[in-house]
Amino acid sequence: MTQVADYVLQRLSEWGVQRVYGYPGDGINGLLGAFDRADGDPEFIQARHEEMAAFMACGHAKFTGEVGCCVATSGPGAVHLLNGLYDAKLDHQPVVAVVGQQKRLSLGTHYQQEIALDQLFADVSEYCQMVVHPGQARHVVDRAFKTALTTRGVATIIIPNDIQEEEAQPSPPREHGSVFSSVGWSRPRVLPDLDELRKAADVLNAGNKVAMLVGQGAANAEAEVKEVAELLGAGVAKALLGRQVLPDDLPYVTGPIGLLGSKASDNMIQGCDTLLMVGSSFPYSEWLPEEGQARGVEIDIDGRMIGIRYPMDAHLVGDSRETLRALIPMLQRKKDRGWREKIEKDVREWHDLCDRWAGEHFGKTINPQAVAAELSARLPDDVILTADSGSGTNWWARHLLLRDGMQASLSGTLATMGPGTPYAIAARFAYPERPVIAFIGDGAFQMNGMNEMITVKRYLDRLSGSAPLIFCVFNNQDLNQVTWEQRAMAGDPKYPGSQDIPDVPYAAYAELLGLKGIVCDDPKKVGAAWDEALSAGRPVVLEFKVDAEIAPIPPHIMKEQGKKAIKAALHDPEATGIATKGVRQKLTEYAEHLPGRGRK
Repeated sequence: MTQVADYVLQRLSEWGVQRVYGYPGDGINGLLGAFDRADGDPEFIQARHEEMAAFMACGHAKFTGEVGCCVATSGPGAVHLLNGLYDAKLDHQPVVAVVGQQKRLSLGTHYQQEIALDQLFADVSEYCQMVVHPGQARHVVDRAFKTALTTRGVATIIIPNDIQEEEAQPSPPREHGSVFSSVGWSRPRVLPDLDELRKAADVLNAGNKVAMLVGQGAANAEAEVKEVAELLGAGVAKALLGRQVLPDDLPYVTGPIGLLGSKASDNMIQGCDTLLMVGSSFPYSEWLPEEGQARGVEIDIDGRMIGIRYPMDAHLVGDSRETLRALIPMLQRKKDRGWREKIEKDVREWHDLCDRWAGEHFGKTINPQAVAAELSARLPDDVILTADSGSGTNWWARHLLLRDGMQASLSGTLATMGPGTPYAIAARFAYPERPVIAFIGDGAFQMNGMNEMITVKRYLDRLSGSAPLIFCVFNNQDLNQVTWEQRAMAGDPKYPGSQDIPDVPYAAYAELLGLKGIVCDDPKKVGAAWDEALSAGRPVVLEFKVDAEIAPIPPHIMKEQGKKAIKAALHDPEATGIATKGVRQKLTEYAEHLPGRGRK
């Protein structure tokens, strides 16, 4: 007898799912038996925790463009999925979650592990449905995938454990109430109104100082973004989720924007008279032009997101690539290239400043900027880069210069701790021949990353190989990003009771598991440590002992934040160090204006 659970897995396979990330429990016993009978099609990948499984599904979606899939048992297992699913929801990634439930007979009885899952998943899901009849499984699975792909969001399938073990009905009875669905979906061509395109062209042609801001929605429009930037003489800033849209070696790419951004991006935004946003929902108004400073054009495929970050003059609801292709013939090439030349000069000066910041050493502790800077020139072709949320994200954003063909992502809108490691694992499963490198703070690694090293051990034969798989851990015994936010945003000194964390031997832990562990505590050996990790031939935990007192200096300091930071420093336990090092770094910044400094 073919059970409903077998049929569900078969249907997942027909939708192209090769791996389902999850953790077992008796609420999905039927599905676990079906995974065994499926013989790897699809394959069950055992994470250490359901949250990690959901992050892996989201990471798979981000790096492949396919639907990511995760599975969890009823009750607590289902609850654990939520953070990873919200990461997918907020970053617009197609993920399908399959969740177990108690028997239908017991529902509503306050039974063990009984949770109202349809209510629990209502906010995170674009589609959430419980299968209560074997003939229903077909159209619930199909609609879940169609919804996840169409909305670029989360769809949740709930299956009571007694239904999982009933006889499958691949074709429901042909009677009133039955529906007959199919596997299949195609991406539509979405183009804006022609009059709105003309309006957008008029705005862009009239501008003298055009700034472009691109996000992940422009990921398939690299050639078109380049052509528009060339026609308009514009510079291009990239939201963190849009890092891979354009390579950083293009002279007009100003890099990241915002608190973690570059001075080149900030100068461009503060000086522009026209803003073109493509596929980005970058939310921070303090890093966008002042209202009334610039005219605006925005392209977004989601009409709900158009014109909600900055007042726009033209609202182009459409696919980024198709819309730019329709817009390009209407654009006039700007003859005056002075604005472009200024942007390119600012980019050169910014890269030079980052090099000088990274080259400064304070005593025997490693400058964390040097960790990223030393890797940047060593990045293997075709590398996939992930980052967690923390102060290390600053250096990941600023100092790693991506070349064509590289991919990079992190938790953008949710900005949660935890996904850097599972993203990297999912990327390696999807692309076993590609190098994968994760940047992780010691706080996030202690939170859940260390546990996922056991997952790496579990699949060591699959995850090893000539292509590097490196988990780079910034060990500063401080929840550093929050510490700096306390100082700058709340005006409070560092509170060691919440911010200090134990010094854990991460590299030694990796060795215990049979992985490669490398620890570096010498500023002069950072490059050599990267060389060793990149040639290891097996997964590596690369631990750097880094300075917690190096401030992630924003492109410009807001007056109120500056006042609060000064107030916090008066009573901060690290006042002397952060003052000395902060002054040194600012002096390095001002030195760029001295004669003979800067890249040519």
